[in-house]
Amino acid sequence: MKRGLILGFFDGVHTAHQAVIKSALDYAGEAMLITFKDSPAKYFNQEAEYIYTRKQSLKKIMSLGVSGVVELNFAEIANMPADEYLKFIVQKYNPISISTGYNHTFGKNRSGNPDFLAENADKFGYKYICVPPQMFNDQIISSTLIRKLLKEGNILLANRLLGTNFMLEGTVIRGAQLGRTIGFPTANIKYTPEIVQIPFGVYSARVNNRPAVLNWGMKPTVHNTKEPIVEVHIINFDGDLYGKNIEIEITSKIRDEKKFRGLEELRTQIEKDVKECLKL
Repeated sequence: MKRGLILGFFDGVHTAHQAVIKSALDYAGEAMLITFKDSPAKYFNQEAEYIYTRKQSLKKIMSLGVSGVVELNFAEIANMPADEYLKFIVQKYNPISISTGYNHTFGKNRSGNPDFLAENADKFGYKYICVPPQMFNDQIISSTLIRKLLKEGNILLANRLLGTNFMLEGTVIRGAQLGRTIGFPTANIKYTPEIVQIPFGVYSARVNNRPAVLNWGMKPTVHNTKEPIVEVHIINFDGDLYGKNIEIEITSKIRDEKKFRGLEELRTQIEKDVKECLKL
C-alpha cells in the first residue's frame, strides 16, 4: 500500500501541525501518523502540559483525513540511534513520503532531524517533505506559543492558531446546587490536571453546540469549595447531565473571577455575563 508517513507528537494539532498533515496527504493521497502515547517531556522527568487530551488530539488528527495513527512508547525508542529508528519505520511501513515540521528531531541525542531525513531519502526510497515554519504576526505558530496564550487568557488568538476551540472535558459531578437557587443551574466538572490551565475567570463557551457561560475558579462569593472547579451554565437548557461526560468548547474570556457582596449581586452579574456571551 502506497502511503505517506507523518512524524511528530502534535499536541493540540494546531494550524502548523495541520500544514504537515496536508503536505503528506497532498503528495501521497493517504497518510499515517507516527506519534507517542505520552509527551516525551515525561521521559525526561519534565512536567507535561497538554493543550488537548490525547483522545481529543487523536480525534482531531483523524478528522483531517489521516488513515491511521500509531502510538509508540517513547521510552522504548528514546535511546535508539536515528539511523536504526529510520530503518525501523521504513521497513515496517514502506512509505513513499515522510513529512515533518522544520524542527522535528528523533533518535538518541536528537541526532535525527530534517537534514538527516533529507540525506537518507534516496537510500530508503521516500520523498522527504519538510514543512517550513508557519507564521502569524511575525511569530512562529507552535504548541509552546499556544500554551502561553492560554495561560494568559488570550482564548481568541489561541483558538485562531489551533484552528478549533480550546476544550475541557469531564464527567458532570454534583455541586452545592447554589446556581439553581439564583436561576442559573450549572454542570460541574473537574479540570483535567495535565491540561494547560487558563486563568480563573468567566468565559464564553459552547456545550453540544449550545451557548454557555463557564466559570473556572474558587467561587469566592460563596466560599463553598476547597479546590477550583469548572461550572458551566448552558443557556436555555434544562436537562439532567449528572454522571454524563461533556465536552466544553471555550470561545473567549468575558472577565476575571470576582468576589461579590452577596448572591443578588452575583445573580445580576451572571445575567450580564449571559448577555455578553450571546453577543459573541
